[in-house]
Amino acid sequence: MAVMFGLSIEHLLILLVVGLFVLGPERLPESARWLAQTLHKVRSFAAGAQEQLKSELGPEFEQLRKPLQDLQAIRGFDPQRTLRRYLLDEPTATTPLRPGERPPIDPDAT
Repeated sequence: MAVMFGLSIEHLLILLVVGLFVLGPERLPESARWLAQTLHKVRSFAAGAQEQLKSELGPEFEQLRKPLQDLQAIRGFDPQRTLRRYLLDEPTATTPLRPGERPPIDPDAT
C-alpha cells in the first residue's frame, strides 16, 4: 500500500497515530483489515476491467492508452521552462553557479 500511494514511513506513522486517536486501539486493527480488503477488491476489479477492455478492443486498446500517457506527461509541465525552450531558444538545463560566481544580469529587465 505504501508504494502505491507514495507514502513514506513517516506518513504511515502519522496515519497510525491519527487512527489510534480517532478509532481507538480496539477498533483500529479491524478498520485496517477492512481497508486492506477493500483496496484488494478495488485493485482486482480494476485489473479485471482492464483485461476485459483489452480483450474486447484488441489493438484499439493501445490507441486509447496513448492519449492517457500524453496526459500523464503534462503533470511535469513547467511553464517557465517551456517558454524558455520554445520562445527564447534557451537550453532546458541550466548550470548552477560556481562558488563566488555572480548571476548574469539582464540589462533589459533592470
